Amino acid sequence: MLVSPSATSYYLGMAVRISRPLLDAIHAQASAAAPHECCGLLLGREIPAESTVANFARVSEIRPAINVAADPLHRFEVDPALLIATYREARAGGLDIIGHYHSHPAGEAVPSAVDAEMARAEGEIWLLAGGDGTLRAWRARRGGTLHGRFEPVELMTGSPQPLLARAVPERHEDAGIA
Repeated sequence: MLVSPSATSYYLGMAVRISRPLLDAIHAQASAAAPHECCGLLLGREIPAESTVANFARVSEIRPAINVAADPLHRFEVDPALLIATYREARAGGLDIIGHYHSHPAGEAVPSAVDAEMARAEGEIWLLAGGDGTLRAWRARRGGTLHGRFEPVELMTGSPQPLLARAVPERHEDAGIA
């Protein structure tokens, strides 16, 4: 279920567009991972406002990841090898990493204080799946209204045909780290 992240405001000038099949894949991964948090990467492009009022990020692909956090019941950490490999693909002309997603199996689709401590990339999209099936999008931003770090953004469905890289997370054993 998509819901407005806040009854009062969105981060003005920003929306996230993602297809229904990609949202369904995130739901499926979150359900399969419960009670642990699932996680993965959001790949796509940020589209600057031209003839529209707002910028938007288009998620074209997701990369499910193994949650390698020491405490996966309460935290998430994307497998670093997957992260490095995906950054390399982006540098070689692939899609950009525009954010990530993770689940709160026993909670709401709202970033926690722990999430705020982890958020470092300015402008990164955080897509959260709540235990009740709700999905909400947030943008990491210094001085945000939530925990001083996040602003809610509009989550919209619909886009060109999605690319599903993998149906299940896979561990990247060799990221070419010397």
